[in-house]
Amino acid sequence: MDINEELIEKLVQSNNANIVLLVMDGLGDIPNKEFGRKTPLEYAITPNMDKLAKESALGRHIPVLPGVTPGSGPGHLGLFGYDPMKYEIGRGMLEAAGMDMDIKDGDVAARCNFASADENGVITDRRAGRISTEKCQEICEILSNNIKSIDGVEIIIKPGMQHRFVVMFRGEDLCDKLTDSDPLMEGKEPLAVEPLTEKAKFTAEIANKFYRQAREVIGDLKPANSLLMRGFSAKPRIPRMQDRFKLNPVCIAHYPMYRGLSKFVGMSVLDAGNTPEDAFKVYTENCSRYDFLFIHIKYTDSFGEDGNFKEKVKTIEAVDKALPILLQKKPNVLCITGDHSTPTPIKGHSWHPVPVMIHSEYCGFDDADRFTENNCNKGSLGMFQSKYLINYLLANAMKLSKFGA
Repeated sequence: MDINEELIEKLVQSNNANIVLLVMDGLGDIPNKEFGRKTPLEYAITPNMDKLAKESALGRHIPVLPGVTPGSGPGHLGLFGYDPMKYEIGRGMLEAAGMDMDIKDGDVAARCNFASADENGVITDRRAGRISTEKCQEICEILSNNIKSIDGVEIIIKPGMQHRFVVMFRGEDLCDKLTDSDPLMEGKEPLAVEPLTEKAKFTAEIANKFYRQAREVIGDLKPANSLLMRGFSAKPRIPRMQDRFKLNPVCIAHYPMYRGLSKFVGMSVLDAGNTPEDAFKVYTENCSRYDFLFIHIKYTDSFGEDGNFKEKVKTIEAVDKALPILLQKKPNVLCITGDHSTPTPIKGHSWHPVPVMIHSEYCGFDDADRFTENNCNKGSLGMFQSKYLINYLLANAMKLSKFGA
């Protein structure tokens, strides 16, 4: 345990104050020359967030380390107060937990895509045309009925959304130290899964046999006649937020990965629905039951990855327009931020620090006129690592006792 973890866990105390962590996934951005050298936050019309900014503390946080681009898992772990370099959760297990799969010690899960392949097995579409969720369910049922075990290892398959599904391997002596089969581009065959340690050789053999058997079963089911596996991972060991911070936490999210990640740190999970209005209504209906409420908004990240500046702006504006629903039952502490930056010019995650705003009765005012990256650069929170955000949230909720005499 590092010094910060040890100190905060000694100082934390319970009270009735509640904390809302509103995460617009991939919120951070960089100026876009095509839109007047503004970021989506600067370009968007956000009167409700701007009003909050006048009476809030602003800053920017670094998800992992300066210059390091984080995945969504590490980005969120930092926001929850966990050092992402110390606590790692693989994508496969995140998806499995988010789908409410029964996870046992020793299981190894992989996040999978159905894909399209030509007669030689070369991938022509890594996402099989984004088949419908219903079609994914049909194909997963076919696979489940035809591949129940391999060499004594139970094969458990569960469909996700569109082309995505999870395969779980359950048996003795399994190891998750494996490479992905996804070549990350069309025009290549799926890669053989390779063991990264001697202990993982048997699991690699099972994974490769699963691929070959699956191809025999679904080879004629175009467009989803192949599959790709990535993010092999085992059940992580992570202390719960209840134990570390004396919180009763809940996740309000729609996408499986974020629901799964939240479960691993001890959160209850509620479905956020498809819109910010839906998510904020779930909050208002449940805010009296919890004292830490994590609300996840996905599409800021999705449109950032698409390079779609205008749609990212619209998503930010939709969150702002719906914000009065949340403010009907205003929390003691409201934090608005992202898990990482997804700049539209880059079309992917990036290393750029993430804007953050904390509003409470005790936060102190930076008197900013808007919630933007530039105003956050000048804010009193300064630049800090994401894993310290929980310190500020607990302090503003008066949940930390004094250190020393």
